[in-house]
Amino acid sequence: MATASILTIGNELVSGDVPNTNGSWLAKRLAPLGVSVRMLAALPDEIEQIAEFVRDEAPRVDFLLVTGGLGGTPDDLTREAIAHAFGVDQVELPELAADLRARFARNPEYAARWAQLPAGSRPLHNPLGGAPGFALENVYVMPGLPSEMEAMFDAMAEDFRRGSPIAAWRRVYRTRESEIAPAMIEAGERWPGVLIGSYPSFGADGPEVEIVVKSSDTDELREASEWLDAELQRSANNAPDGR
Repeated sequence: MATASILTIGNELVSGDVPNTNGSWLAKRLAPLGVSVRMLAALPDEIEQIAEFVRDEAPRVDFLLVTGGLGGTPDDLTREAIAHAFGVDQVELPELAADLRARFARNPEYAARWAQLPAGSRPLHNPLGGAPGFALENVYVMPGLPSEMEAMFDAMAEDFRRGSPIAAWRRVYRTRESEIAPAMIEAGERWPGVLIGSYPSFGADGPEVEIVVKSSDTDELREASEWLDAELQRSANNAPDGR
């Protein structure tokens, strides 16, 4: 199964001033393309930290998706950080710079700085904004503004398709995790290629647990979810309080 990691960049994300929605959105979009996300991370606008993360993480995955830091203000340092990570210079792409100058005639030189990409990069068109994204080897860099990031990703989504989609089965049980943990452990041993998660909540009507089973193998997903459902139903029915 193909793997990806997602890095979101911005002081405002790390401080909590702005909700970090890009990572979860991308993870949800990658699953139907057959790509499993192994890590979601957020870093401040600091060149060394970003470069170190990219150098460490990019070789471990098929795709490293990066969002944020592509504007023209002093804290937009992602282009510099990626160039530093790969040990290359930033170079201006003449055709891209000319296009940006023409589109942003009120401040052409400000916009042209967006064309200074790490050497060897392939620019990624921004359908809704100005600053282009870029791809360098297996690292894909997109804007941080959610609407622009989503439009850019959707325009190239098929480039990430690998294998079968990762499908999910979900069900909520009125029980406690302690009651169903043995069945979940056994299911994981029976179907080691299937991901099984449990998410508890506690309301006025008592405890509940949502079980989520994921796999790109439809047969294993069906077998594991059917077996687990039967076991959890039995566990819930045998609980002392009927739940």
